[in-house]
Amino acid sequence: MLTVALPKGRIAKETLEIFETIFGETFAFDDRKLILETENFRFLLVRNQDVATYVFHQAADIGVVGLDTLEEQGLDVIRLLDLRRGVCKVAIGMKVGEKLDLTKAEIKVATKMVNITKRYFAERAIAADVIKLYGSIELAPLVGLADMIVDIVETGATMKQNGLEVVEEIMESSTYLIANKNSYFEKKSEVLDIYEKINDVVKQEK
Repeated sequence: MLTVALPKGRIAKETLEIFETIFGETFAFDDRKLILETENFRFLLVRNQDVATYVFHQAADIGVVGLDTLEEQGLDVIRLLDLRRGVCKVAIGMKVGEKLDLTKAEIKVATKMVNITKRYFAERAIAADVIKLYGSIELAPLVGLADMIVDIVETGATMKQNGLEVVEEIMESSTYLIANKNSYFEKKSEVLDIYEKINDVVKQEK
């Protein structure tokens, strides 16, 4: 039996739909339940930020999580497959009309994604004061907390509504199928079997 960690919300729904396509049966969590047991799988419903942690510590054999979260957390898991879902970008946003000036003595950046942000500016040898926020990041440049933000952008609508615009893209992200390293070897045939079946579904959608 494989244990699969899924993030609550849209990604869990989309992943269970892939399993339904593969096995021709219904996969659905009962109301408020966090575990779904089937003949060959045990699905866990966890917070998006916790998926890779469950997989890394082998509480789950495989999981589905955004590449941006993987890059931010840096946990040592196997990235098996890009599921081409939940496509978005990690981008720098500034007040409309402002230009990205990387020659300033110090740049203040507000973000949830501290590691991705620090890495981006460090690679460009820029001194950035990175301020971690947990939400409502768009406020930061509007009230003078930061010069810019680094955030997830799908359509850019949230930034626009708050008087900001994308000035630079840092990376593209989508959901990935990941595996625990030990599980990959201990349950290799099971992991590769579900990997191949999911890959077939993803390829057919092209």
